[in-house]
Amino acid sequence: MHVLQIEHPISDFDTWKGAFDRFSDMRQQSGVRRYQVLRPTEDPNYIIIELEFDSPSEAEAFLARLWSKVWSSREAAPALVGDPQTRIVEAVEVKEY
Repeated sequence: MHVLQIEHPISDFDTWKGAFDRFSDMRQQSGVRRYQVLRPTEDPNYIIIELEFDSPSEAEAFLARLWSKVWSSREAAPALVGDPQTRIVEAVEVKEY
């Protein structure tokens, strides 16, 4: 499993979440298997997203789509503050208790 991690500050969670939800179909069609949205408890205006993919190439392709179709437009990403920080990581061990 490969995970695209995205972190960035936002101006308003509800505005950001509405925009995030509008791209649900794009996530599904791009191979996202599962996602998590996280917020630091001390900063409600900061978002961490983890998107799971079967392959690194799917994660890379989706990241390219985000830069070209979402983050390049204030209308598509109305609450985004600055440029997101991203990385693609590989899960080497997962265990649930």
